[in-house]
Amino acid sequence: MSVGWLRACALVMLGLFSVSALAKDKTAIVIGGGVSGLTAAYELQNKGWQVTLLEAKSSLGGRSGMATSEWIGNDKTQPVLNKYVSTFKLSTTPAPEFVRTPGYLIDGEYVSAADLTTKQPATAEALKRYEKTLDDLARSIDDPQNPAANSTLHALDQINVSNWLDRLNLPATARQLVNQQIRTRYDEPSRISLLYFAQQSRVYRGVSDRDLRASRLVGGSPVLAQAFVKQLKTIKTSSPVSAIIQDKDGVTVKVGSVGYQADYVVLAVPLRALNKIQMTPALDAQHLAAIKGTNYGWRDQIMLKFKTPVWESKSRMSGEIYSNAGLGMLWIEPALKGGANVVINLSGDNARVMQAFGDKQMVDQVLIRLHAFYPQARGSFTGYEIRRYSTDPSMGGAYLAFGPGQISKFWRLWERPIQRVAFAGEHTDTLYPGTLEGALRTGQRAASQVEDLAAGKSFEPAKVVPAVAAAAGAGAVAAKKGNFFTNLFGGSDDEKKPEPVKAPEPAVAPAPAPAPAPVAAPAPVEAPKPAAPVKAEPAKKAPAKTPAKPAAKTEAKKAPAKAPVKKAEPAKKPAAKPVATTEAKTQ
Repeated sequence: MSVGWLRACALVMLGLFSVSALAKDKTAIVIGGGVSGLTAAYELQNKGWQVTLLEAKSSLGGRSGMATSEWIGNDKTQPVLNKYVSTFKLSTTPAPEFVRTPGYLIDGEYVSAADLTTKQPATAEALKRYEKTLDDLARSIDDPQNPAANSTLHALDQINVSNWLDRLNLPATARQLVNQQIRTRYDEPSRISLLYFAQQSRVYRGVSDRDLRASRLVGGSPVLAQAFVKQLKTIKTSSPVSAIIQDKDGVTVKVGSVGYQADYVVLAVPLRALNKIQMTPALDAQHLAAIKGTNYGWRDQIMLKFKTPVWESKSRMSGEIYSNAGLGMLWIEPALKGGANVVINLSGDNARVMQAFGDKQMVDQVLIRLHAFYPQARGSFTGYEIRRYSTDPSMGGAYLAFGPGQISKFWRLWERPIQRVAFAGEHTDTLYPGTLEGALRTGQRAASQVEDLAAGKSFEPAKVVPAVAAAAGAGAVAAKKGNFFTNLFGGSDDEKKPEPVKAPEPAVAPAPAPAPAPVAAPAPVEAPKPAAPVKAEPAKKAPAKTPAKPAAKTEAKKAPAKAPVKKAEPAKKPAAKPVATTEAKTQ
């Protein structure tokens, strides 16, 4: 009896050992060291996976902003972000009340939201009318995760936001401020789908400024990225991925002449960067069209540094400040030793126009415009930092911003894995694209999907919204007089539209000067025990990748979604290991 008991115990221990060994064999590669990729790697590692993170740049954090102290929402509006802030014990400070309403720089004068009614009554009334109409538009969407639920809503995807604003006939100053607000949060109004604008407005409808700006994350989003970095065991920077090859047994990820093998991959890079990675098997036509055709918002971010604040204290410039003078959206950053920093977001066409300038010339143009409000600015100016997200070849833009017709073709396309590859990144989040919350959510989702794939779960292919007669649907609704959609689609085509807002004529730019060295991002963390390359059979050379072409204006035919992949077998592979290959392709 004693022998039988010992034998049973031995079998139990052997079973536990086998399960433990199997768990250690689960391997994953995360491509992209932004917040979403860091989140996916962290979550998988916590679940027992051996994870290798590959980042093309020498630094980590992706598109984390340069703000040294960033406004964040409370648990109600940003639950995932607050969870990690708590987990990593990051410092926050409560937001003062005055940052919760916007301020304005109008024609050389700072005007608070409270003073706008008395100082600019026509502008204040027009802004209220705009907000009321926008609220009506948001209310028209019942489910923000299915915005094109009927033909009328589907029709909104064929219209750009600028055309919708034209119908409101806002006075010039109000239109300038509204344009600035929209381009800061998304992109130029003429490049944004009205359906996307309505969907995002629906997501935030009824959310108070108090909830959205509850506290300040001391150190900004870079400290969050660095907190993830400290937890990860294997990170390889300066490792641009050139190819991903999937087969029935696993995935090979190539970086130059070296290949890394794993069971599954999380691809957490912007769409423009994804266009530089050759995938085998190749992506289907719909995914390829989305990579080339999805609109990204343009943004350049500049931090101007001053010895002392140059604005009057009553301005209390610590919330979002919108200008009608081409300054973009700006806010005040804390600075050490009595100084003051101003972070300025140049977005939309303002950013596109500035691409003709070098960094120093761009800063001079901003100082010229700021001088109209605060003449002491140039004398107190000490330096700057700048990030050009839109022209960065590894990013190609600041954040996703669906253009007209793109929701109808690409909605929720990247939420589902393709065989052994799951996708993450702010552009793959339905509710909060372009935000820290969205990036974190997608990292969590991708990690869970990898777990599900390993367990044998298959994912249904993306379902394209069925084509509808958008124009006919819109016309039918417009025939019903007196409702919101009558005002949206009705009216005479001969109605005179406001002149487009023009940026101030640029002053003579000073001679270009060398740009300062960029500020160092969070230091990369090297693996405690980096995996050594293993000799293996040379991998088959992948075919040369076709250069990316500009997005075509003609609508791509909605191809049926890719057939469901077969259930993945539970993988039994060692940790991600470099495999020598014959190809020396660089990105």
